[in-house]
Amino acid sequence: MSVAVKICGLNDEDAIDAALEAGADYLGFVFFAKSPRAVTAEQAAELTQFIEGAHKVGLFVDPDDSLLDEVLAHVRLDLLQFHGAETPERLAAIRAEYGVPVMKVIPVSTAADLSAAETFADVVDWLLFDAKPPKDAALPGGNAVSFDWTILKGFTSKVPWMLAGGLTPANVAEAVKVSGAKAVDVSSGVESSPGSKDPDKIRAFVAAAKGA
Repeated sequence: MSVAVKICGLNDEDAIDAALEAGADYLGFVFFAKSPRAVTAEQAAELTQFIEGAHKVGLFVDPDDSLLDEVLAHVRLDLLQFHGAETPERLAAIRAEYGVPVMKVIPVSTAADLSAAETFADVVDWLLFDAKPPKDAALPGGNAVSFDWTILKGFTSKVPWMLAGGLTPANVAEAVKVSGAKAVDVSSGVESSPGSKDPDKIRAFVAAAKGA
């Protein structure tokens, strides 16, 4: 079974077409205004209307209900990804209220950080392990930083998990081999500049991940 691939931070049709043609399994859209990859609910509705065969994921950072209401009124999302300081209680409430599966991002720099995953495993459908952002970073993710993938070797959880953080077409096969990840997530690693996806890099990333 090949590795599942998520391309995150999509904001234009060419990149979406490249991701779909390459066989990406998850397409991510960022609803966080500070991100160079951010889209509005209206933009996302337009971008996602013809997507078939891939899961549509919305990325949020400590959203209030009004933002979730607005986005979900416009866009049919298959998975809600949370990248802030959301608590297990908050995510359980969102999952119950909106009836959409949820994924929690766990920031990692050392093996001890994996323990946070246990507190969320009962209330989420997916976990995503991403590198802790640099101290001066303005964004919680998409910083092109990776962590020691060997930390995840042999890691087991009652819910599936994805690996993110500094992945590129050049290193994703190695990351899969070392970590044992069955799913990977990329954003900045397939860009020509922050917020601008490169269709060729997307195709190369999917091929490398699936080939691993």
